[in-house]
Amino acid sequence: MPAATSVSLAVADAVWAEIRSAGRASDEHLSILETLFGKNMLRACKIVDERGVRRVTGAPSGRSVFLVMGESKRKEEYLCFPEHLCTCYSFFYDVVGRGEQLSVSPLTAATAS
Repeated sequence: MPAATSVSLAVADAVWAEIRSAGRASDEHLSILETLFGKNMLRACKIVDERGVRRVTGAPSGRSVFLVMGESKRKEEYLCFPEHLCTCYSFFYDVVGRGEQLSVSPLTAATAS
């Protein structure tokens, strides 16, 4: 992973932690996240606003995964592991394969919810 990507992810993690701690996102938080994630942040906000994120927690482990509705007309549902993996095509193509993005909108929506 390139150093710039590692730094960007560390900044994003710090912003998400501040948001969780404060219980809300400030304009500054949203501006930083939009700079880091670009169009995917706006798409993620739309998914969250439309209640397209469901958290599923297993018992007795307490581990959680997220089921996130896609943006396509087919309304596919993607499985997201917080901050690590999304089953959407774009994750493997743009994030893993080409390394052009830090995240995809379903994964960002799961983190934001």
